[in-house]
Amino acid sequence: MTHLTTDQKADDGARGPGGAVTNVAGHSFAGLFRLLKVVRPDRPIHPEGLGLAGELARTGNPIEPSGLDWLDSPGTDTVEARFSRSAGLPQALPDILGLAVRARHSAGGGPGGLPDSASADVLFASTGWRVPGRFFLQPRLDVDGATMTTLMPYRGRKGPVLLGLRTISLPPGSLSSGEWVLALFWARPLGRWRQCGELRLHAGTRPGDTGLRFNPLENVPPGAQTYAWTRRLREHSYRAAQRKAPAAVGRPES
Repeated sequence: MTHLTTDQKADDGARGPGGAVTNVAGHSFAGLFRLLKVVRPDRPIHPEGLGLAGELARTGNPIEPSGLDWLDSPGTDTVEARFSRSAGLPQALPDILGLAVRARHSAGGGPGGLPDSASADVLFASTGWRVPGRFFLQPRLDVDGATMTTLMPYRGRKGPVLLGLRTISLPPGSLSSGEWVLALFWARPLGRWRQCGELRLHAGTRPGDTGLRFNPLENVPPGAQTYAWTRRLREHSYRAAQRKAPAAVGRPES
């Protein structure tokens, strides 16, 4: 599923200095990912994770709409997710925490919800919460007290929109031992956060990693678009990370 328009694909500044910079940066990130795949052929970053499932209850924004249909309409989505540590460092060391969320259509999706065959992938990483910290990755030991944002904004009808998550409650012990509840927020890049939903996640009967691959550039929420500069920064890396590793490097076939 893609919500990119022809005008959007024509780019919003690719030929200017800013476009050149983000394009070079995007190719540089992709080169780094290709190097990492020599050591980690399956997942160059976020190598190990925990698969989660649950639901996202969207409360809507009737007083002050965000400009994204999905956020502004109340409803409930079925969710699959993956929690991971970016560099794969030992638990005793701080790392960039990541939560990839895939929302799917459910019976109570609401008028701004996802169509039957559609899904929306939203990627969150641990960052600060205030300006300018919300634009910088922040290593954390664990999710208790951590804040996570999309880091890069979506393009909505009313301008750019950032999404954020804050933990409301954690299960005793590890994330695989019970329900993890998070509050969903949206904000303008320099504006205040406004709560617009609640995300409830839990591990399956057999906790473990998931084989899901998330792509927030292609699977965007209803009413959302991506800015060209964010695509230039990310798309080459995603392709490099998800490209199948050569047989000599990858895992032996079973």
